Amino acid sequence: MESFKDHNLVPEYQFSTIKYKLKPCLDRHGQEVAGLFNAWIVLDNEQQLNSYTTKMVKEVILAFRTASNARNVVAVVFTGAGDTAFCTGGNTKEYAEYYAGQPEEYRQYMRLFNDMVTAILHCDKPVICRVNGMRIAGGQEIGMACDFSLAADMALFGQAGPKHGSAPDGGSTDFLPLFVGIENAMVSLTLCEIWSAHKAYRLGLLTEIVPVLKRQGEFISNPLVVTDLWVDAAGKIVYGEALSGPQKEQAKQLLRECEKDLSLLDQAVDRLCTSLMMTVPGCLTKTVESARKHKLEHWDRNRESNRAWLGMNMLTEGKAGFRAFNEGAKGNREVDFIKLRQLLARGEKWQEQLIDAVMPPRK
Repeated sequence: MESFKDHNLVPEYQFSTIKYKLKPCLDRHGQEVAGLFNAWIVLDNEQQLNSYTTKMVKEVILAFRTASNARNVVAVVFTGAGDTAFCTGGNTKEYAEYYAGQPEEYRQYMRLFNDMVTAILHCDKPVICRVNGMRIAGGQEIGMACDFSLAADMALFGQAGPKHGSAPDGGSTDFLPLFVGIENAMVSLTLCEIWSAHKAYRLGLLTEIVPVLKRQGEFISNPLVVTDLWVDAAGKIVYGEALSGPQKEQAKQLLRECEKDLSLLDQAVDRLCTSLMMTVPGCLTKTVESARKHKLEHWDRNRESNRAWLGMNMLTEGKAGFRAFNEGAKGNREVDFIKLRQLLARGEKWQEQLIDAVMPPRK
């Protein structure tokens, strides 16, 4: 057999901040298939909720190129380490301590981020986002770039931009309206409300959700949200909405009696990978690429101008917002929104004194 050329950008690269591993494909009887694999790309920063550093972004790009080129890979599974978070976006410590106040440096970083999103959208294999926990901010953006999203029903979804001095212009303003419609997208993008997996599934953001809580050996649905479809007195659909009052306290007590078990999530991922394997490979790739064009149309139109704006924003609101998140006490990591608006309305200039004036109490 004629040997193949190596088309990888960095042959034999050794990953250190993410994990790249091949798992054997399974047939419909759960048996391993010889010579075929699914590539798992795992964000490995569990202590910081799998937020990505600059080096991690570069490794994700290389990992997707590697999986895309691998002739024995059927599908790519993109996930995070542990059971708390898929990804919560960029590493805010790095943002606050290095990129804040350096717009040209952040613009270079956003080139890497854009290339990461594009690497997902250009992957020659279908990409499955295995949402093992929170998918927030930039994590939401790289998750929506994937072709499928299978989620733990305890996962949370949402944006952080306008609450933390930025705009969700790394993909969310491009992709979210395609999934949930402009009205729901507008609410999520501007107000940064956090959606449960059940609500995200109802609105069309997810392919499938599965329970991950076990109580007395039995799986149960997320007890913190309404999981029956019904309409309240105001005519609002409440499926997937968070409980409140005494019901919430009861749910928290139930939660303390449970343990997390991601085995059903992994089974769902395996089933989807098997179904993808049972297709003609070239036709599958073409179909995936054609469907992705709806995302790429918006992404390619906006990413460069968004990158430039996000870089310049690090001189003002971005600098303030990321400092507040990095330095603020837990539960109080936002700038004083009202005071900031008042100071700007009075004509105060963006400078260190203004930023210091709107910082939350230090941790």
